[in-house]
Amino acid sequence: MSIHDHRILILDFGSQYTQLIARRVREARVYSEIMPWDVDAQAIAEFKPDGVILSGGPETTTLDDAPSIPASVLALQVPMLGICYGMQALARHFGGTTAPSSKREFGFARVEVVATSKLLQGMSDHLGDLGQTMLDVWMSHSDHVTAVPEGFQILCTTPSAPIAGMADDKRRIYGLQFHPEVTHTASGQAIIERFVHDICGCPSLWTAANIIEEQTRRIREQVGSDKVLLGLSGGVDSSVVAALLHAAIGEQLTCIFVDTGLLRQDEGDQVMATFARHMGVRVIRVDAQDQFLQALAGEADPEAKRKIIGREFIEVFDQQAKALQDVNWLAQGTIYPDVIESAGAVQYGSGSNGAGAGKAHVIKSHHNVGGLPEHMNLKLVEPLRELFKDEVRALGLELGLPKDMIMRHPFPGPGLGVRILGEVKPEYVPLLQCADAIFIEELGQHGLYDKVSQAFAVFLPVRSVGVMGDGRRYDYVIALRAVETIDFMTARWAHLPYDFLDHVSRRIINEIDGISRVVYDISGKPPATIEWE
Repeated sequence: MSIHDHRILILDFGSQYTQLIARRVREARVYSEIMPWDVDAQAIAEFKPDGVILSGGPETTTLDDAPSIPASVLALQVPMLGICYGMQALARHFGGTTAPSSKREFGFARVEVVATSKLLQGMSDHLGDLGQTMLDVWMSHSDHVTAVPEGFQILCTTPSAPIAGMADDKRRIYGLQFHPEVTHTASGQAIIERFVHDICGCPSLWTAANIIEEQTRRIREQVGSDKVLLGLSGGVDSSVVAALLHAAIGEQLTCIFVDTGLLRQDEGDQVMATFARHMGVRVIRVDAQDQFLQALAGEADPEAKRKIIGREFIEVFDQQAKALQDVNWLAQGTIYPDVIESAGAVQYGSGSNGAGAGKAHVIKSHHNVGGLPEHMNLKLVEPLRELFKDEVRALGLELGLPKDMIMRHPFPGPGLGVRILGEVKPEYVPLLQCADAIFIEELGQHGLYDKVSQAFAVFLPVRSVGVMGDGRRYDYVIALRAVETIDFMTARWAHLPYDFLDHVSRRIINEIDGISRVVYDISGKPPATIEWE
């Protein structure tokens, strides 16, 4: 049995939580994919889902031209779960009614379960004053269902949303006004698992071990005895690709590690130690710091710096690739969110020949999706293309990569080039590397590293007055940034202890000649971004 034999379709109506729904289904060990609500019927037919989840969205079902459930999805006659807008779309289609709410609900809510249904049977976060079953959930809606369709029963309710859930057990169609996919809904994962396992009948096939086994087989079938080239950055995605390819094809793999000089302190040596010495992977290291810094000289614009770094990387990589013989394949660490966010071609029904086009707005142009030099004329192998970041990490651990490499915080593709504000001067780089290393080291020693989602130092090219000994000095400023987030779309600044920040600040100022002041960034996202550039 293949890990793709049972699958759930996530039909996207534009919710900011759509990817989170897909991840929750994957966490239930069932494969899922996202398709736009107006996807063509052929893609739906080829995908053959065991069940469909309809996402939320920003539109209103009260308009005649509102996004609706495709006939091709309804024709499947498989279980359906509508979330927020998805519930409203179900209600409208089957003859119920919806209307704008007189009182909107955003945030925490408590729903009372008022009917027996397979979806919520046995679930309870606590009992109400009269002994009624209550669930703690997360709401985000302005419209609501005012009358359920024939054959449906009201499943749960709140004072401001009398119909907070509906169910038709006979047809296996359910709607929830709240969001089970977010962690604020206490029993949310249990609800997702109840739907995909008990109602849709999907077994638990989507595990790290099974993914590795199937991807290893697919890689061998795809490349045969050909040689494969990989640009190894030291990041999580390329590291896991390297380990997976090495397990599948061994010496057929060659990695090129371009050390831009803009990596974290000692990161280049760590990459070589992990892959070349410990795992026996063939890695060609190119020390190209001078080339990158010369190309960046005089440039202060963040987007221009990104383009310069990307251009120089391709040039260095291309030079090394030309020296290799008989390479037919280029491996990349493209992961599923890269494909979605780049609005690229999403290969529906992975493992088959299905294809479709993503309808998401272009959020960014990702370096792993397109952009290859045409003259390289290499075929692509992208073994992580189906996976979310948390799944990539799970694969890395299963493959035996060091936990501190796999579980470390995200690091931008341009590296410190976008954490040095303005022009990247050679003398700034070691100052930032040292400050960042101190911050990360202390987070680890104080048991705080795993409690924040991302932490790093930023170099500010401004001089601030300081007193060193008996003299005044004008030295540079370091900003520390730490955030807590679930999905990196929104984030709050991490409330690190004052004593800890004081200790880190004193270490940075005392140990790094050239830094006289340390500040802590307390901006949330939005309105700020996580990175400074």
